[in-house]
Amino acid sequence: MRKILAIIGMLTCMIALSACGTNEETQQISDAEKQQLITAGESNVNALYQVISSGTVDQYKNNAVIYDGLNSFQSALEDMGNYIGASGGTVKVDGEETVISINMSGTDHNAVAEMVINSETTDFISIAVNVTYTLGEQMEKAALNTVLGMGTVFIVLILISLIISAFGLISKVSSSDKKAGEPEKKEDKVVAQIIEKEELSDDLELVAVISAAIAAYEGSGSTDGFVVRSIRKARR
Repeated sequence: MRKILAIIGMLTCMIALSACGTNEETQQISDAEKQQLITAGESNVNALYQVISSGTVDQYKNNAVIYDGLNSFQSALEDMGNYIGASGGTVKVDGEETVISINMSGTDHNAVAEMVINSETTDFISIAVNVTYTLGEQMEKAALNTVLGMGTVFIVLILISLIISAFGLISKVSSSDKKAGEPEKKEDKVVAQIIEKEELSDDLELVAVISAAIAAYEGSGSTDGFVVRSIRKARR
């Protein structure tokens, strides 16, 4: 039954729109035609509410325009509170589109249901419900959005600064590791220099071997003719 009411309301609106076809060039409609459209719009709004109340919104998924309108109405009810009814509105013809705005009343907030219809084909283009807020509520929402936006920006900037600071710490740690490794390298060089400059003449076995080699090179049978005083590594 509720589904039939919704269809009847939409058909009533389409029939009323057919009277506007003859005045398309002048973009003017009579007051009687406007009232017919407003009455049809009120019926459509009440029919949409009946569908929402019955919980049969998903049955209209195949009709994108009506389904979007039902979802918009459901979302608006969160701020409107309990739906009281639809009463009055305005009609505006703009080219090939006819915009019907229906005033809606709620216990917490009022709203406006806006139905856009193609004046030639009498097809619905869109259905939306917009909650009417007071100036104070609008300012409060604007301030909240501003605070959230600025807060998000500051948080991102803080994160970026922390990341940049972390890069500086990483460079300091890497440089300190390099400095810690330098003394070991210096110690290694010092040890190498000491070993390189170490006097080898105190090694008796090495002295004996070198003396024997020199004696053999000279053709002498003994090492009495010379004394090994110093032994150094030749650099080649």
